Parts: sequence; C-alpha cells; structure tokens
Amino acid sequence: MNARKDSWENSRMRCFKAPHICTALSLVMLFLSVTGTSKQNIPRLKLSYKDLLLSNSCIPFLGSAEGFDFRTLLLDEERGRLLIGAKDHIFLLSLVDLNKNVKKIYWPAAKEKVEVCKLAGKDVQTECANFIRVLQPYNRTHVYVCGTGAFHPVCGYIELGIHKEETVFRLDTQNLEPGRLKCPFDPHQPFASVMTDDYLYAGTASDFLGKDPALTRSLGPSHDHHYIRTDISEHYWLNGAKFIGTYPIPDTYNPDDDKIYFFFREISQDSSTSDKAILSRVGRICKNDMGGQRSLINKWTTFLKARLVCSIPGPEGADTYFDELQDIFLLSTRDERNPLVYGVFTTTSSVFKGSAVCVYSMADMRAVFNGPYAHKESVDHRWVQYEGRIPYPRPGTCPSKTYDPLIKSTRDFPDDVISFIKRHPLMYKSVYPVTGGPVFTRINVDYRLTQIVVDHVMAEDGQYDVIFLGTDTGTVLKVVSITKEKWTMEEVVLEELQIFKHPTFISTMEMSLKQQQLYIGSKDGLVQLSLHRCHTYGKACADCCLARDPYCAWDGNSCSRYAPTSKRRARRQDVKYGDPVAQCWDVEESISHETADEKVIFGIEFNSTFLECIPKSQQASIRWYIQRSGEEHREEFLDCLKFCGCTLQDREHRDSSIQGPYNIVCSMSWLNRIALFFLRVLLSERVNCQHVKNNVPRLRLSYKGKSIVVFYFLSLS
Repeated sequence: MNARKDSWENSRMRCFKAPHICTALSLVMLFLSVTGTSKQNIPRLKLSYKDLLLSNSCIPFLGSAEGFDFRTLLLDEERGRLLIGAKDHIFLLSLVDLNKNVKKIYWPAAKEKVEVCKLAGKDVQTECANFIRVLQPYNRTHVYVCGTGAFHPVCGYIELGIHKEETVFRLDTQNLEPGRLKCPFDPHQPFASVMTDDYLYAGTASDFLGKDPALTRSLGPSHDHHYIRTDISEHYWLNGAKFIGTYPIPDTYNPDDDKIYFFFREISQDSSTSDKAILSRVGRICKNDMGGQRSLINKWTTFLKARLVCSIPGPEGADTYFDELQDIFLLSTRDERNPLVYGVFTTTSSVFKGSAVCVYSMADMRAVFNGPYAHKESVDHRWVQYEGRIPYPRPGTCPSKTYDPLIKSTRDFPDDVISFIKRHPLMYKSVYPVTGGPVFTRINVDYRLTQIVVDHVMAEDGQYDVIFLGTDTGTVLKVVSITKEKWTMEEVVLEELQIFKHPTFISTMEMSLKQQQLYIGSKDGLVQLSLHRCHTYGKACADCCLARDPYCAWDGNSCSRYAPTSKRRARRQDVKYGDPVAQCWDVEESISHETADEKVIFGIEFNSTFLECIPKSQQASIRWYIQRSGEEHREEFLDCLKFCGCTLQDREHRDSSIQGPYNIVCSMSWLNRIALFFLRVLLSERVNCQHVKNNVPRLRLSYKGKSIVVFYFLSLS
C-alpha cells in the first residue's frame, strides 16, 4: 500500500497525458469488479415503507405532513430529546417517540427580507424562507441557532430547561444578530459547523452569490469577538469549496496542539489538463490560531489541506476514483485522538454513476500533514513537491510554550513562516483509506449514497462496524464490512429499507446509541428507525444465523437482539461466515417443519396449477420437491422457477399431493422448508365446465401480490 502512495503522483501524470487510456482501463476494472460481485451484495431483506410500519420499527413524525424541510438535527442523549431545524420552525421532540410531547417555535424570515429575496429571482417556497441550518449547544441552558432568513442569515439563542421535564422552549427574539459567516445564504448549499470552547467554527459561503467560501471562527469570550477566516485573496486556499463536516480532534496530550479538522470538496485545476476536477479534501487549523501580526491579520496562519483519495485500485495507477465527498462520520474509539473517519463519496464521471464508502485513520492524516508540501510557481504550472528550505517553526505547527517558549501566539510567528503558509497550504501527498480501497461500493444502481452513520457492535465472534447509509431515493442500507483471511474485505448488505412513503433525498441522519434508534430527515419528512428488527429474518435458527446481523442471534426460540453473556452456547450467531450447519445442527430439525406454511390448493385434471413461494431472503435460491400420495420418496421438480413459483402442467388425478418447496441458501447448502402445498386434483368430469381438455383456457391458481388466494369458483356435479 505504501508503494501505491509513493507512486500516486507518477500515475496521475500518466493519466493526465493519456486520459482516454486511463478511463478505458478504469472502466474495464470497474466492469470486472461489478460483474464479479457475489450474491452477498444483494440485500438479505428488502422492506417497504408499509413493511416497516407493520413491524413497529419505524415511526414517522406526524408533523411531516405540514411540508417542513428537515435539514438540521441536534441530539441530546443525556436528556432524551431531539432538536430539529426545519423551514420556519424549530422542533423539540422526544427521542423515545417523535410524536409525544411535541414543542415547536415558529421563526419565519422577516417580511421585508422575503420581498427582497423574491425580487432577486429566488423561489418563494424553497428559498425565500428561514431554513434553520445551525443548531449548536452553547451551554447547559441555551442552544445557538441560525437560519438562512430568506438569503439574509440571522442567529439567536434558544432557552431550554436543564431537566427533561422542564417546559421551557423559547427563542430570544430581542437579541438576534447577523448570521453572515456563521450560516449559509442558500438553504441548499452544503454547510458544516461545530461549537467548541465557546467558539463557533463554520464552513460556508460568505456572500449572497455563494462565490466566496470561507472557514470561519466567531463568537468566543466577550474580549475576543472578532472573526478569523481563510484568506479570500489566495485562490490556493479554497476554490469553490463545499463543506461537509467540521470536528474538534486533539492531536496530542498537550491542549495547545488541539486542532479543528474540516472535510470538504473543491475545484482543482492542474496545468497539464484543461479540465477542472472536483477533489475531496481534509483540512485543519489550530484552535489557538489568532491570526498574524503584520500579514494574515484575522486570517488563519496554520491552515493546511490534503487530498482524500477513495478509489478502486487499477493497473498502472488507472484507479476508478470517487472524488465527490458527500458525508463524513467519526467513529469514536478508546483513544479520543484517533477516531476512525468514514466518508461517503460519489463519482464525477458522466460515463457511469457510483458511490463508495472509505475509511481513514487519523495517524495517516497526521503523517500527510507532517510530510512534504506541494508547490506551484504560478497558475500555469503544475503542483510539484516543494524542495526548498522550510522555515522554523514548521508551517502548520500550533504555538506552544512546551514547543518554543518564545512563540506564545501565532502573532509571534516569523514573517517567513506566514509567507510560506500563505503560498503552500496544500500537502503534496494524499490520504488513502486504511484498507487500500472502499469497504463498500454501489455501481449501476438507480440511487446514490448521501449520508452515513456507523455503530461499533459486539457480536459472538468479534466486533463489527455496522454502517447505515442514506440515499437520494429515500432508502437506508444497513451494511456490515467483514475482514476475512489475508485482510480481504467482504461487504454484506443486511437490509434495504424504504423509510419514506415516496422517494426523497435523505439530507441528514443521527444515531442514538442509548435508544438504539436512527433519526432521518429529508425535505419531505422525518422518521425514527430502529437499528435492528431481528424477528423479520425468519422463524428458524438457520434464518437468524444466515442473516449475519451483529445485532441478532438465535436465543433458542426466536431471532432476537444479541447481548453478550458468559453462558456457553447461550446464543447462536455467526457473523463472519454465516454457517448454520455449525450453529444450528442440533436445533433445526425439530423446528423446520413447524415454521413452514401449509396451504391446500385445488387444481383441475388436465389443467395447470401455479404455486407461488417467495422467501424472505433475497439471497435465497429455491428448490421444489414432489412427493406423491402414498410414497415416501421425494423427487426434485427441475422445471420450476428458482425464485418465485412453480407451474404444474396437465396434472393427472394420481398426482394427489405436492410437497415443497425447500429453501437452499446459496453457498451454504442449508435446506430449510418454506412452504408445504397439498394439491388436490379434481377430476374433469366432476367439474361443471364443458370442453375442459381442449376449448377453455388453462386454470391457474396463484397467490397474488398481497398474499390473496385467487380461485375460479366452479360448481361440482
């Protein structure tokens, strides 16, 4: 993998010189990876909106019917409440049930601002309103809130009770303040913010037209109420940036080294090609950055950035790149300095559409920021590695008494340090995924990934990261990435869930570990979704084991939520291999017949009968067996469909019973009976119907759509 990193620039140059070759190679490799995809990439369960409601694992917020745009969520696990920023409204809801004890604040944009917005040609419904984009905890009793204010951002404070039972929920309308550089003008613009140490850090456009992206710091102690921001005059710093996430992450045990990391995508142009490319970036600044003394006054003096690479490796560096960062999630570990960074990326190519999930380590990011800088002589030159003298202290280093007692603040930095970082904010090397490539990809599907949250789950055979992915069609994918032999990765799609009644773009997702719930927002609604619904996998031990869901295990009676226990063989679960033979050999035979559905079907002699059987799992294959009345031997009926049903042609009256089908799961060779059909064949001469053999359509008995049995009603003589 290190060889890949070291040769990346050379490979990139080859692609710049012969882009058509690299594109062709990338498409070939992508085709091979897609066509070679195993059946595991098919979701084991695919549940509709109605299925989720019936399973009691999905609660839609009833206020969604009023047409709010739910974009901003603030989770308060300690007090069991959820703040929601919507169009002209702020909601306070219960984490247990979104529809209990609902409180809301109506905060529309000022009428005169709405009129100005309309005159500027903006849409009245989707732009000229107050869309809440900032909800950040300010202290124990207040939340800082900002809205777009019909393209005139405005901010204020919401007063909340300390305790869950308190009814205080009030916006202080007497102390509103301008929201420029804190909140976007455009409600649809990607945006990121975080509040830490009384400061608000925000990545947003600073102007009405959205042409000036900026990373800013505002608020803070009363003696320090001035903005620090990126330099608008230097195009090397930010170029059409769209901010995705902002997080405070300590670098060492010394608090002077604490930094703010921010993730974004921007336009990058290399002189060797006329095309403008969108690339994903990670940047950072020091928390104690106060700006420069003579240059970069009120500007960042520790700003650095590097490329985030998410790609499928190909020959000769012709990788398939997913360059547009859509969302970021930080998965906490035991060391607060080293969370795992999960990112959702999409392709920029017009040839194919795809999405990928890549995982990064903070150690790799720090190594890149401590590595060589990129250098560019002018706009007409390409980026190369800087080979000259690097000033002291190293640009990007946070001022610290333990590092250099003479440098107490960024205002004490020498002029050559300020001049260097002004022209060299980009690092030469890129940050690569810890696995060398994506842990999950989706190619040639009718949706793109938009949001991600991750839960670290303890299972019987180890620990797993369960990934929840929102899409632009209103579905949520539940995925687990499993490390196999020789550090190869296997992606297993557990569920595909249609959580909204109609397709919609999922714009925000939050997870409550305490409640074991997801909270998912879109322009059309808000939904509360359980992290697990084990009972839907099936009624047998094999069904539960084959699901490979870290949340679920067989408890002896049903598939239920797994909890670690010291009792030997207390729960049956195999996430890594999904092998029911090893787990369920001593329990399956006693219950397999009990879990099968039994159905009596009537057919007419010399006519066709259609028997339908659809397993819950989309990964299952079907086999049909026929057992005639009075015989012990079963024979496989090979003419049947392998996935949904079996048509029995011209049944004679001696074929008086059909037994089947059996379910066999691909690659596991595990047989489990799904349904038992008893076919009763009626003699044609006893049916009150003329010319049965030749002159009437063949009779088909079928289970249609919603499990309704459709019969032709015939009178018997």
